Amino acid sequence: MLIDLHSAIKKYSMNITGVIHVGGHVGTEYDEYQKINTIEHMVFFEPDPDHFKKLKSRVSHDKRAICVNKALGPFCCEADFYRETANKGQSNSLLEPHIHTHIYPETVFNEKIKVKVDPLDKYQTSPKFNFINMDVQGGELNVLLGASKTLKNVDYVMTEVNKDELYKNCALIEDIDYFLSKYNLKRVEESWADPYWHSNSKEPVWGDALYIKEK
Repeated sequence: MLIDLHSAIKKYSMNITGVIHVGGHVGTEYDEYQKINTIEHMVFFEPDPDHFKKLKSRVSHDKRAICVNKALGPFCCEADFYRETANKGQSNSLLEPHIHTHIYPETVFNEKIKVKVDPLDKYQTSPKFNFINMDVQGGELNVLLGASKTLKNVDYVMTEVNKDELYKNCALIEDIDYFLSKYNLKRVEESWADPYWHSNSKEPVWGDALYIKEK
């Protein structure tokens, strides 16, 4: 995460009671969540079968944590999942890589597998799950489209955002802004990765953003 969660909690007086983490990878963020004493529940979604095994092993001792071996999207389906190994699978995505292959040529997507996709609303999470954290490599809006009921109880969203199509047809930050505004979630902070030369201008392509519900 490019935004320090603990600093944000202090800065914005965030009261996180339950975490929905989409794109759990191997559970690195779990180490941060367990330091937050207000968190009562955690659910991690991770579609990659190899990463899911590591994720489950990491958090299975914690009764507050649930792991689900699924991707999230607008509806139930089976979809292609693009995998790479050079970046330890951190760039895996349901979307086909686009300019990612130009600015990160060392990251080669060398495998495509089928994974199961569900909408988040299918899981009918408790109102205590008031924080969504997404690291889904361009699939952010697709996750949100399947979470219209869940978002009514969400006070905070932290997500990766894009200024260009790192992955084909991925949502851009203004798309995320617009969609979340319908749930009174407003972007309060963003942090961008180091800029790269692209389209003849030195601009950051991706980063993280934090949205907080206006009461």
